[in-house]
Amino acid sequence: MLRIGNGYDVHKLVEGRKLILGGVNIPHSKGVLGHSDGDVLVHAIMDALLGALALGDIGQHFPDTSNEFKDIDSMILLERVFSLVKEKNYKIVNLDCIIVAQNPKLKPYLDLMRERISKTLKTDISNVSIKATTEEKLGFTGNEEGIKSYCVVLLQKK
Repeated sequence: MLRIGNGYDVHKLVEGRKLILGGVNIPHSKGVLGHSDGDVLVHAIMDALLGALALGDIGQHFPDTSNEFKDIDSMILLERVFSLVKEKNYKIVNLDCIIVAQNPKLKPYLDLMRERISKTLKTDISNVSIKATTEEKLGFTGNEEGIKSYCVVLLQKK
């Protein structure tokens, strides 16, 4: 049996915070405002995984009203979500993600993000696609006010 899920996340960019994407600290003048570390890529992946199994969303599992999750590393949360995938006896077939940001340029970091995520999800790196794009200076991402990410995941029953 196959299950598909999609995820989306968006956060505001602000000064004085780190820019963490795919578990990688990206040097930049702005970082992501969020209750956790604000990793929009990992948040989109988690929502895709949860959605594929009809298990709700990350807000239900990790509410931003809980001090337990304040400034937490999103890779820890991804491990928790993946444990639910394993409990349901599914494995990753593949995931395809897009990060939308005007700046910084993310190409130099994409393979490191893929490596970190594939290890956490116990899947081959060839099953993890991460792309980055801009919106040609249009909208809130183009104006560098925020950053967003999309993810589609395919799961297979073991």
